[in-house]
Amino acid sequence: MPISQKLRDLIYNAWDDGYPCLMATSGPLGPSISPKGSMIVYDDEHLAYWERTKKNVLDNLSTDPRVAVMYANFKAQRDGVLGSGFLRFFGTVEMHESGPTREAIFAKLHPREQTHVGADTGIGALIRIEKAIDIRGKPITD
Repeated sequence: MPISQKLRDLIYNAWDDGYPCLMATSGPLGPSISPKGSMIVYDDEHLAYWERTKKNVLDNLSTDPRVAVMYANFKAQRDGVLGSGFLRFFGTVEMHESGPTREAIFAKLHPREQTHVGADTGIGALIRIEKAIDIRGKPITD
């Protein structure tokens, strides 16, 4: 699925713009929803983020790598930048504690994330997008 530069920029700046991506996981401790301030579009088939907290999300992902990521931005919809104010991505995560994929994810992060406390011990998370839809269930075309 080609992901437009417009959408790449919106997700890259989501935290600073006040519209952080939220990621849902499920596992032994039950469901969890967490803001991911480092979420980026890695390429046309993947999202990525930098896991620093290493809490419930890692426990959940160790038993079930499936995730749902939501980007909600009503302002972009009202301003005509996005057709839908809710975008949902579903996929599976691979965690990279070392190696070239971890380093590639880190290199693409917002500078704020690269210099954040704990960034040096973070884990690169690569999400293979299996489905990307808006709130109405239509494929994302923005």
